[in-house]
Amino acid sequence: MWPLPALLAWGLAWLVYRALQLIGMSALVALVAATLVGLAMSFFGRNWWRRLMIVAGFPLAVLALGAAVWPAWSWLVLLAMLTTVYPLHAWRDAPLFPTPAGALLALPQHAPLAAGARVLDAGCGLGHGLAALRAAYPSARLHGIEWSWPLRLACALRCPWAEVRQGDIWRADWQTYDLVYLFQRPESMPRALEKASAQMQPGSWLVSLEFEARGAVATHVIQLPDGRPVWLYRLPVVPS
Repeated sequence: MWPLPALLAWGLAWLVYRALQLIGMSALVALVAATLVGLAMSFFGRNWWRRLMIVAGFPLAVLALGAAVWPAWSWLVLLAMLTTVYPLHAWRDAPLFPTPAGALLALPQHAPLAAGARVLDAGCGLGHGLAALRAAYPSARLHGIEWSWPLRLACALRCPWAEVRQGDIWRADWQTYDLVYLFQRPESMPRALEKASAQMQPGSWLVSLEFEARGAVATHVIQLPDGRPVWLYRLPVVPS
């Protein structure tokens, strides 16, 4: 429960920072290594601002306490590390919203797909959504698109049974997919609905975890045990 992930990340970062200095590492090297620890643990944050707090908490604390002396340009290194994993382009959407395991198991009851159907996780992050889609549609051909190349690489390693590529979900062509899944932000859903309506074939599906595509009538709404909805829209959508 929040803020436990942040406290654990900051505590572990401080341990790594001090340990590296004790074995003779420079303050800058120790700072970068400890910040990487926070960066790795930021994936446990449920939303972007919590992940940002987990990542930034340790280096900001070091700066405030004056616990290290390093060149001013070193902060550019830390910023580059953050924007590599969470590119500024992606912050307009959702930097990393992991799909809970089992969240999509009920999809085939409402959106059945033929064997070999093409399914896209638009903004696949570390592959949590692809894993959930695989559990729901084991015979589908799964694809993922992720803007951040480190996350894309990690996702491809984690999901070797899916085709994962680096790219912009808004520039990608959704025409050939039988189902497109998103776990984005409320502000992204009008754009997703417009894109799906323009590109996807009749009978295909747009699926969104938690956030409704306002302006269209949902074909089905699945309620998860934690209370979050899964919105299903069959193309062509019916305007609300």
